[in-house]
Amino acid sequence: MLSAELAPALIAWYRQAARDLPWRHDVTPYRVWVSEIMLQQTRVEAVKPFFQRFMDRLPTVADLAHAPEEVWLKLWEGLGYYSRVRNLHRAACVVCERYGGELPCDEKQLLALPGIGPYTAGAILSFAMGKPVPAVDGNVMRVLARLTDDGRDITAPALRREYENMLRPLIPPDAASDFGQGLIELGATLCGPDHPPACEACPLARLCRGYVAGHADALPNRARPAPRRIEERTVLILRDGRRVALRRRPDSGLLAGLWELPGVCGRMSRDEAVAWARGEGYEPVRVRQTDPVKHVFTHMEWHMSGYLLELEEAQERADGELRFLLREEVARQCTLPSAFRGFLKYL
Repeated sequence: MLSAELAPALIAWYRQAARDLPWRHDVTPYRVWVSEIMLQQTRVEAVKPFFQRFMDRLPTVADLAHAPEEVWLKLWEGLGYYSRVRNLHRAACVVCERYGGELPCDEKQLLALPGIGPYTAGAILSFAMGKPVPAVDGNVMRVLARLTDDGRDITAPALRREYENMLRPLIPPDAASDFGQGLIELGATLCGPDHPPACEACPLARLCRGYVAGHADALPNRARPAPRRIEERTVLILRDGRRVALRRRPDSGLLAGLWELPGVCGRMSRDEAVAWARGEGYEPVRVRQTDPVKHVFTHMEWHMSGYLLELEEAQERADGELRFLLREEVARQCTLPSAFRGFLKYL
């Protein structure tokens, strides 16, 4: 159980110590929603400029719903995990169709929207609407594990639900936003993941069982993740003067529907790369190997070698996957996944 003293101590600290973040200004359900989707698996400092650009271009749910795919994909370029923005757009369309462009204030209705889970729904309801609903993310899980001296596996879904139920009766109806954001702020700063907890400065230290027991820094416990699978790939950069070849990835699966530099699984030799280009109907006049590039996904790593194949003149095949675009158009119009960032200097 958590002490009833937790809420006033936490709220007083948050009101004095809260970081100045762009989504904490001009608070609306839409701004909270977009920021929370962006912040999934992404650092706060990395999100700040993306959030501001997104809001400048698409300031309302309706703006997002009616924007063409190339606009919102380009605004997301560099953030990764593109299924997030696809779900964001799908949900915006539903909100416009069913709720007149305003996010619903009902938890079940929010949870039915694409890409919105219990944490995001809780954040929208509490941070933007002031409703006493818990918003339990990884930061909050860590704080609660230390506060309650809980040694169980923090990744267990049942534990998250238990913590949500533990928090509900403690949320003050008149300060739900400050309470919820205070827990997250504490877990992101003093009780953060990348350094020992700053217990001496914590407003909840005297209420923290982990601290009193002397082992807050050993918590939380989590199951060891499975090792990431390594996939060898060869990227093939076909240049025709000022043009470069791209292709669309499949509509489902990893990096669904995004443009990519063509390539194959496995490592190719120089001769194999030339043979691949000829098989596509193109004759390279110069070939050189690129620097290797590694990109880490959540559960997989791409270890990529590459070849730059310069062509005398390329005619697109009507039945082929490759499309030749001006290099400046690629930068301006196409959303290339960050996995290929290390190859951009060759375009």
